[in-house]
Amino acid sequence: MAVTASHPLLLLLLLSLRLLAVANGASKPLAYQTLVVTPLASPKPLLSEDADGDDENLASAVESETTLPSSSSLHVHLSHRDSVLADTTAAEQIFRLRLDRDAARVETLSQALAVATAPPAANVTGRRGFSSKVVSGLAQGSGEYFARIGIGTPARYVYMVLDTGSDVVWLQCAPCRRCYSQSDPIFDPRSSRSYAAVPCGAPLCRRLDVAGCDTRRRSCLYQVSYGDGSITTGQFSTETLTFRRSTRVSRIALGCGHDNEGLFVAAAGLLGLGRGSLSFPSQAGRRFGRMFSYCLVDRTSAGAPNRSSSVVFGGSAVPRSSARVAYTPMVRNPKVDTFYYVELMGVSVGGARVTGVLASDLRLDPTTGRGGVIVDSGTSVTRLARPAYQALRDAFKAGVSGLKLAPGGFSLFDTCYDLSGRTEVKVPTVVLHLAGGAAVSLPAENYLIPVDTKGTFCFAFAGTDSGVSIIGNIQQQGFRVVFDAEKSRVGFMPRGC
Repeated sequence: MAVTASHPLLLLLLLSLRLLAVANGASKPLAYQTLVVTPLASPKPLLSEDADGDDENLASAVESETTLPSSSSLHVHLSHRDSVLADTTAAEQIFRLRLDRDAARVETLSQALAVATAPPAANVTGRRGFSSKVVSGLAQGSGEYFARIGIGTPARYVYMVLDTGSDVVWLQCAPCRRCYSQSDPIFDPRSSRSYAAVPCGAPLCRRLDVAGCDTRRRSCLYQVSYGDGSITTGQFSTETLTFRRSTRVSRIALGCGHDNEGLFVAAAGLLGLGRGSLSFPSQAGRRFGRMFSYCLVDRTSAGAPNRSSSVVFGGSAVPRSSARVAYTPMVRNPKVDTFYYVELMGVSVGGARVTGVLASDLRLDPTTGRGGVIVDSGTSVTRLARPAYQALRDAFKAGVSGLKLAPGGFSLFDTCYDLSGRTEVKVPTVVLHLAGGAAVSLPAENYLIPVDTKGTFCFAFAGTDSGVSIIGNIQQQGFRVVFDAEKSRVGFMPRGC
């Protein structure tokens, strides 16, 4: 008697063979894309800007989509902090320093979360001046990108660090008891008509994690300390900030630091972009709708004057054409209000989901506040919980064909290739799958990156055992990343610079 497909044993055999073929990728070839092999080069030197800070040649892709009055949005050009060293340090050494900063920053973020999620100590009373230590999300007192912002009235333009991992806005102020070297003159509040000290009992003072009181002047004092021992201390105040096109934002609470020590560099201070109540987006939310976006280009980009890193606050921060933006819901950590959490559901390599990247390993625990994935402007390399990273790395290595592995690794990278003598190569595609159906397809240059001038390229992900995973700025490059607190969502728009 002939055996037909209706025979139960045959059906089971056919089904098993089909599942095996799918598991081995036989039913669908891996998807690849081209990487143009460009060895590491020095970044462009720090940009010098006009005194009014208004460079009309710096255009944003978002501006071209939505033209709004300057009163409803702010547009700021960004410079990478590596440009401070461009004229004096070799490209490979600059990159090693960047990875060293990155490791320190991740450690600081981990410390901040550990402090916030630790069980409450017994017999803790209220604030005691500066006796308690606060660990900020900003490692080494400096993020990766600087913005040119006017402080006071009349405006004095300085470089300020932009950082989504911290809240308090601060800058160095005269008279300085201890100040580090910065590229612009130190701001003197006595020369500003809009400067005002915050009184000790004011609600703004009570929002600080560590606050004190100058009893003689009856003014609020602030302190922010960092995981590496860096610290800024001074008078908490309100001041006017001026952005491009002379757009002014008044009465922004900021720290006027008279004692600033540690590993700060070049910038005058920090513009916190976190979710906390003292961050700039939160303070300016009534006017600008609690929304901003940035687009970061490769720090070594040269010869492309129409591609500049920028940050936009207000209505035009959110692209009008939502079809180009992959949106995912913001996730709130009940223990920490600073960071922007998203839910990473999985990763595809070559068009196939990596089975070892489990959403359960990357999910935030709302009870303890541990775990989860944050989007961070100041961390360079994306970190994933170690089991997820190892599965991703192994899937990428399995999909790479004909590329020579470089001996050893490079700093925190354990998977590198020798691409010397090559002009372009084919690499498997990598896609991040976020909650809400958002799929972020990374360009090849966002995950296989040069680390020296000889043609060594490394897979730009790393593992972490700290609990929290981080989507870093190397993977964000070229996307306009939208932080829309009004609708509680984060968006990624490709080719957004």
